[in-house]
Amino acid sequence: MFRTMMNGKIHRARVTEANLNYVGSITIDTDILDAVGMVANEKVQIVNNNNGARFETYIIPGTRGSGVVCLNGAAARLVQEGDVVIIISYALVAEDKVASHEPKVAIMNEQNQIVELLHAEPERTIR
Repeated sequence: MFRTMMNGKIHRARVTEANLNYVGSITIDTDILDAVGMVANEKVQIVNNNNGARFETYIIPGTRGSGVVCLNGAAARLVQEGDVVIIISYALVAEDKVASHEPKVAIMNEQNQIVELLHAEPERTIR
């Protein structure tokens, strides 16, 4: 048996742009992707803290060090620039590996810089 487990999470990133006139996806700073183990074309779930929208799309790597978090195409209708979002990737983990599985969780500041990198989901992520 396999379980679908959180594998990477970008917690409280700020949307820097919403580009309706694009094919689709989310563009994320490559430095952030590397930190949480996410890759180009990977399916992710986006949770918008401002309006409650939850949706899925795929990743396009953005310019390193830019802090870019840009929703493209139809997904751009579900966010506004400045919205706070959570970006989550999942992995299928074999039952015998579930207990040792360690996701990577990046806690972001208002400039989309990682302020803390965790390997477990804490009880509270806002202090």
